[in-house]
Amino acid sequence: MRQSNLYIVMYAAILTVVCGGLLAFASESLKEKQQENIALEQKENILSTVMVLKDEDNASEIYNKRVKAFVVDYSGNVVEGKRATDIDVVAEYKKPAKERLLPVYEFRSETDSNKIENVVLPLHGFGLWDRIWGYVALQADFNTIQGMVFQHKGETPGLGARIASEEIQDRYKGKEVFEGEQIASVEMMKGEGNDYASQEHKVDGMSGATLTAKGVNNMLKDYLVCYENYIKKTKTTTVL
Repeated sequence: MRQSNLYIVMYAAILTVVCGGLLAFASESLKEKQQENIALEQKENILSTVMVLKDEDNASEIYNKRVKAFVVDYSGNVVEGKRATDIDVVAEYKKPAKERLLPVYEFRSETDSNKIENVVLPLHGFGLWDRIWGYVALQADFNTIQGMVFQHKGETPGLGARIASEEIQDRYKGKEVFEGEQIASVEMMKGEGNDYASQEHKVDGMSGATLTAKGVNNMLKDYLVCYENYIKKTKTTTVL
């Protein structure tokens, strides 16, 4: 009986070591592919704010040809030696706003690489339950929203999780982020089913998801303010 129990213990231990080793090997082997998939998803999210990607489109090819990526500080100055893809937006979010490193993705003309058609800015914040994040794309006037992408980690299905839907994101298209010379942002209102078509800084809300909407509002305003100096500097030096 004692030998039988010892056999079971040894067998379980050996099996655990073997399985653990196989899992570690598989994880390490797939690490590069996982990183490639994460990078591709990021490129697709950035591009989806400014264009409709078709199944046959090569997102990496379009991104490499038309996107100029770099990093700025709160003052709007380019940070040399830093790549946009190396910036951990989650880690930067934890810093005071004026200390953050801010990735910028300028979407250039297909025929004139010096002409900015859109600028795409990453966003990060908190919803009701957990992290929310996304991108906002501005048109060449650096004021009008071209497109939005929102994602979330744990918002309530059918309620706050709707921020990831085109239905909600499309409401922001054509809205304006400046009022005069100051950032006014765009506010998702409480309640749903109201018409804000004539109001530049308001969009319809989501029923039963007031706190998620508040998180989106805070996130968008927070990051637009962070990028305000970059926007103003680039706008004054860009010939539209």
